[in-house]
Amino acid sequence: RHTIDDIKKIKPLLTKSELLVRVNPWNKNSINEINAVINAGADIIMLPMWKTAKEVQNFISVVNHRSKTTLLLETKEAVECIDEVLKLNIDEIHIGLNDLHLSYNMTFMFELLADGTVEMLCNKFKRKGIPYGFGGIAKIGEGLLPSEKIIMEHYRLGSTRSILSRTFFDVSQIYYKEEMEHLFNINMNALRCYEQSLSNKSMEDYKKNTEEIIACVSGIVEKIKKDKNNVL
Repeated sequence: RHTIDDIKKIKPLLTKSELLVRVNPWNKNSINEINAVINAGADIIMLPMWKTAKEVQNFISVVNHRSKTTLLLETKEAVECIDEVLKLNIDEIHIGLNDLHLSYNMTFMFELLADGTVEMLCNKFKRKGIPYGFGGIAKIGEGLLPSEKIIMEHYRLGSTRSILSRTFFDVSQIYYKEEMEHLFNINMNALRCYEQSLSNKSMEDYKKNTEEIIACVSGIVEKIKKDKNNVL
């Protein structure tokens, strides 16, 4: 339930980070919304749920180089028109695995990582020369698909960004700002330490990790379907 005023409150507090704001999907009020977000101080604006190159072109035209633009790719229609979209002048792109897997009526969000869809898209972004990322990352040691395996795929595929999941701290259970900062720093330090360990990994290690992801995702999907059938 964020508002434009929240941007104005957060922006002055940032000393080294850029402020990314996700607007609503393209609609009749998008021009006014994007202008308001830029005037409030957004450094990067993210367009979600787009389905056509025309929507992306409209978005880029309204922003008009006043901030960076990033696309949240999370519909099967977006995948189908991605070649056309990549001809446009965008700054970065992120694959939203949760909504994208729902768009394909899949069972588990990381099926897209196991079936090659994410790799196919990342290769297209890499050839275009724009920064890209995908999905979310749970804290080290957690996740149906272990966070460590996903992080290794980020490195293998050349991803340079991700979204931290809610597991980094459950805000509903935390009451003091200092406690939030403490837990966040602990989890981020664990993540950074694991990232540093990846410098010692070989190409064979990354290949083995990919194979383990495929097997693990298959098992998770089978279990989810089985549990669902038992409930029914």
